Amino acid sequence: MQHPTLTTEQVRALIARGKFRDTLFQAIGILFLGIGLLVIFLLVSDMVMRGAERLNLDFFMNFASRRATQAGILSAWVGSLLVMLVTAFAAVPLGVAAGVYLEEYAKRNWITEVIEINITNLAAVPSIVYGLLSLGIFVYAFGFGQSILTAGLTLALLILPIVIVSTREAIRAIPAMIREGSMAVGATRWQTCRYHIIPYAMPGILTGVIIGLARAIGETAPIITIGALTFIAFLPPVPFTEVSPGVTAGLFDWLTSPFTVMPIQIFNWTSRPDPAFEINAAAAGFVLMVMVLTMNGIAIWLRYKMRKNIKW
Repeated sequence: MQHPTLTTEQVRALIARGKFRDTLFQAIGILFLGIGLLVIFLLVSDMVMRGAERLNLDFFMNFASRRATQAGILSAWVGSLLVMLVTAFAAVPLGVAAGVYLEEYAKRNWITEVIEINITNLAAVPSIVYGLLSLGIFVYAFGFGQSILTAGLTLALLILPIVIVSTREAIRAIPAMIREGSMAVGATRWQTCRYHIIPYAMPGILTGVIIGLARAIGETAPIITIGALTFIAFLPPVPFTEVSPGVTAGLFDWLTSPFTVMPIQIFNWTSRPDPAFEINAAAAGFVLMVMVLTMNGIAIWLRYKMRKNIKW
């Protein structure tokens, strides 16, 4: 059966309809993008305008207080940084190593498939579940208590599936000729991973790590579950400093210290009836947003530098 031949005018009409649909779809996309950016701009602008009067040095250097004008976020932002430090040291090496093993070393059988499915599913588990898990394991079973170490390990469990999945995706994006060329000159599998696979995949791995840390720094539910303090007026002990007469803090004593973090501090202020605390919450929310954007900015810069130095 022969198809009817289209005339030149019909072909032009079809092309014109296709271009019109493309233009229409592009216009709709730009419209919704503009609406989303406008909403974000309005929310951030409102937060900045409400909290601008509290964004000064005293706000960063004062502890929490029952008086809104004297309250600050010193213990909160220090606690957030220390918890993120523990989270990064626990999740990044383990997640990257697991991703490399699953992608480069693990045999393709049903056990590996089950592990991969479970890792993917764990990335979508609600964060409160990780808090309950950590409460039973780290707080009660291991006896770490309601400490910075417990919080860091809890958030490490939370972002571990993200790090593993991003590591595997970054490794999969590397051309097979890189592995074949390395092994063709006598390199072992580990040498291939160490000097070729991991360096080439590092920009993608770093992106996944920063996305995971950016999610962890804003989590509240698991931190509340393990017993983070809502009111704290002291800092963790500085290593090798005198914490009491005749007692010097050890190198890792800060890991067992009680803590609070930025989301907990914001939650505490927004739950108070005094409207003045809402101003503090808006200022703290802006600081938390800047911290997240800074982490993402550093990741983008490092990814650009690494990709620029890679020679395929």
